Amino acid sequence: MPTYDYKCPKCGTVFERVQKMTSSPKSRCPKCGATAQRLISGGHGIVFKGSGFYETDYKRPSEKAKHEKRKARDEGGTSGGAGGSEKPASPKPDSSQAKPKAD
Repeated sequence: MPTYDYKCPKCGTVFERVQKMTSSPKSRCPKCGATAQRLISGGHGIVFKGSGFYETDYKRPSEKAKHEKRKARDEGGTSGGAGGSEKPASPKPDSSQAKPKAD
């Protein structure tokens, strides 16, 4: 059942009620007892509550290892190897400097 927000026009109290979608939108203020108005919400997406939900939580062990290697590489700032343990490739000589110009 969805949760609806209500606001009391008399005292300004904002509160929530869990109601069926088919039930009437009438509810009483818990403080003063006046008929409250249902607030229009923009709708909500999925809300994850808890200590955290991570991309690696439900992966297979092989995919988790690939993710950890990629994460270590990205954090280390190197372009190759796991965790930056491999030596970077030696730079190739520039072809314009290797050949002398003929006049």
